[in-house]
Amino acid sequence: MSAIKKVVLAYSGGLDTSVIVRWLQENYECEVVTFTADIGQGEEVEPARAKAQAMGVKEIYIDDLREEFARDFVFPMFRANTIYEGEYLLGTSIARPLIAKRLIEIANETGADTISHGATGKGNDQVRFELGAYALKPGIKVIAPWREWDLLSRDKLMAYCETHNIPVEMKRGKKSPFSMDANLLHISYEGGNLEDPWSEAEEEMWRWTVSPEAAPDKATYVELEYQRGDIVAIDGVAMSPATVIEHLNKVAGANGIGRLDIVENRYVGMKSRGCYETPAGTVMMRAHRAIESITLDREVAHLKDGLMPRYAELIYNGYWWSPERKLLQTMIDESQQYVNGTVRLKLYKGNVIVAGRKSSDSLFDEKIATFDDDAGAYNQKDAEGFIKLNALRMRIAANKKRTLL
Repeated sequence: MSAIKKVVLAYSGGLDTSVIVRWLQENYECEVVTFTADIGQGEEVEPARAKAQAMGVKEIYIDDLREEFARDFVFPMFRANTIYEGEYLLGTSIARPLIAKRLIEIANETGADTISHGATGKGNDQVRFELGAYALKPGIKVIAPWREWDLLSRDKLMAYCETHNIPVEMKRGKKSPFSMDANLLHISYEGGNLEDPWSEAEEEMWRWTVSPEAAPDKATYVELEYQRGDIVAIDGVAMSPATVIEHLNKVAGANGIGRLDIVENRYVGMKSRGCYETPAGTVMMRAHRAIESITLDREVAHLKDGLMPRYAELIYNGYWWSPERKLLQTMIDESQQYVNGTVRLKLYKGNVIVAGRKSSDSLFDEKIATFDDDAGAYNQKDAEGFIKLNALRMRIAANKKRTLL
């Protein structure tokens, strides 16, 4: 253990990572650098500085990464209409490669030879952090305390704090029964009664959204302006990527939009039940597909849809920094060249309804699509040969008595 000289720890200032600071100092006899990221979790991050200082940490990093998170991670992911297992918008998954990137950058800046994190040995995050770290710095060492120590309960962690004089907030009001993780894109809930897939999530659990039943009786309309597949303005007001997400979280959450309750397949092999609130992401997904519906070529759109599940798996499983994800991203970004225009949405009691879409790059030709007289824009007789050519192989099979009936 003495071979470890300096460790950069992903540090929240909470119970687990506060214990990890002291545990690293005592068990590895190394210098600890703390890194706290503000990625829009909605909690004050600056108090982490005082907690780290109280434990003798001399190099403390507290970074506002909200814009980088939205611009370089969330927006590229949404260009692909990314959904994992048909439902999950990957709110936790997409934050991990950014944290891994910053851990490595700080290790390089401080001369650290090791990084550490507070992810458990049961979850996906350990994989995401470490795959990212190894991709960016192959020789980096990783310490994952939850895979080494025996402090496997809150009571044991609290006892360790008392024995080792670790400052923790002992009185924080009513403790949530859920394990929660939040960032600009979403908030997740696990544990407690959610460990029973048959148990309905309690209304008191949700924090960002009102229930659809309690949402306003009057619909809210929003107009999203797109350039190259990214939202650049809402209702005519130009916004940065992070501001777009913050604004849509408020508007969609107030209309009961963005709740999700799923059982997902973790990369480590187990099934896990979780609940998520992703108000902005739910709106962004619906709107992006709407603008693509009039601006993307049919085969390009279908190819994107076919590749999306693989792209989603790469993000979920921690392969953001892999060459295959980068290759797919290049193709996805190229497809967005003409994804420009405006989408009008109607938000009403948990529903996101497309109320209109327009684009100067639209491929929708009303003269051809109309059911009225098209004045020769489309020759309907052409369809006869088209149908017969496509039926040819089936007619040959039928003549050979290879019928399905």
